Amino acid sequence: MSTANSSLLATARAAIQTRSAELRKELGIRDLILAQILAVVVPDFFGTAVKAGPAHVVLWLLAILLFFIPQALLVAHLNRLMPLEGGLYEWARLAFNDGIGFLVAWNLWLFGTLYTAVIGLIATTFLAYVLGAGAVWMASNRMFILFASAVFMVVLIFIARLGLRVGKWVTNFGALCILATLSVLVVMPVVALWRGALQEYHPLRLVAPPLTFFSLSVFGKMTFGALTSLEYVAIFAGESRDPARNYARSIGIAAPVIALFYILGTSAILAFVSPDSLDVIGPIPQALSRGAEAFGIAKFIVPVVILLLLANYFSSFSLNFTANTRLPMVAGWDHLLPEWFTRLHQKYKTPVNSILFVGAVAFAAAVVALIGVGAEEAYELLLTWSFTFYGLSYLAMFAIPLLAHRDRGLRPGLWLRLAAASGFLVTLLFVLLSAFPIIQVRSHWLYSLKTVCIVAGANAVGVLVYQLGKRRHRSNLPTALAPK
Repeated sequence: MSTANSSLLATARAAIQTRSAELRKELGIRDLILAQILAVVVPDFFGTAVKAGPAHVVLWLLAILLFFIPQALLVAHLNRLMPLEGGLYEWARLAFNDGIGFLVAWNLWLFGTLYTAVIGLIATTFLAYVLGAGAVWMASNRMFILFASAVFMVVLIFIARLGLRVGKWVTNFGALCILATLSVLVVMPVVALWRGALQEYHPLRLVAPPLTFFSLSVFGKMTFGALTSLEYVAIFAGESRDPARNYARSIGIAAPVIALFYILGTSAILAFVSPDSLDVIGPIPQALSRGAEAFGIAKFIVPVVILLLLANYFSSFSLNFTANTRLPMVAGWDHLLPEWFTRLHQKYKTPVNSILFVGAVAFAAAVVALIGVGAEEAYELLLTWSFTFYGLSYLAMFAIPLLAHRDRGLRPGLWLRLAAASGFLVTLLFVLLSAFPIIQVRSHWLYSLKTVCIVAGANAVGVLVYQLGKRRHRSNLPTALAPK
């Protein structure tokens, strides 16, 4: 990197780090490792992978090779150069321009907000598993789902307000919960085979997937849905200790653990549940329930494990929600949103206005998603919309090594550019296929139309918000400093 390029990045880094100096540096290497595991391992997407049947191992290996490894290499590279609060938003803004950076932050924010909106659907499904047949109504009763959403949203707002001093322990506990739950899941079919409850079990069998549109859709969703978010924790770079060094180390430790559990966990679910009878909202509780029945201990073990999994979900939502509140704050630092979003709590140094705003929008999204559809379709719609927004952000991330302005000094060597190209193509496949449902829905064309309209319309709104923000900032500048 030339001296001029180094100076350009150093100046930009210094300006952002000056603003983030007020924030508390709470996250160490242990917290980052556990946060990476919590952010990436999403129990929902075990169900997506199960839809591929015995071909899932080959699809997982392709996903790891073509997407997960490129993502890990690129995130470590970009964070080393730009360890800044706001993560991918700042990487894209400094690599391209304010407009692209804002749209990346906009899509990241929409992803986090809509994903948080599924918390009521997740909570009621898992509570129904814990409480038994008499509580099945919870998972389909709209008023109860909305009540659960409201309660959990208030708790998320409270934790985010207290900051990462408290939030990191919620994150760490949630990561340990998912590791414990998946360990039980992975061991269960092995024990069942040993006891004779299963006739055979081949967790690493290689079966070629059929070349169909459905297989491509499942591959795109399990790849991008399950193996993203290594960059998400980097949003907290300004609240971490030695982020340039520790983020790369946390990725190197967490990534192999994540890949192994995804492959073995999917095989374990398939040992007890067929793709046709899968509960896409609660695939792990469903498999644990059926597996434990073979031992006659389901009523003792399954509720405990499901509660651990619910704790993991809540911790994941807490991490996601808290990170999402930082994006309006950092955009406010860059004068792309009103200063109102940057106001910090006097004691906890958290963006209190941004926290309340994100919580209100997430709850509104939960209400809207349930209009005119069942719980499972609402869940699938929210996931599809949120991860499609996320996919657009990832396209920008993978484009940085390929298309960033040469004067920014962000063009890496050939191998990393090839890795970025691979990640870009896999992400593009996911985005293009995101409107194709993998579950039974009332109307395929209406499902697809909703997805296209939501994504296109939301980004049109994002462009308008950006233009209004730039116009407001220009009007507030002294006449001598205003651009001609």
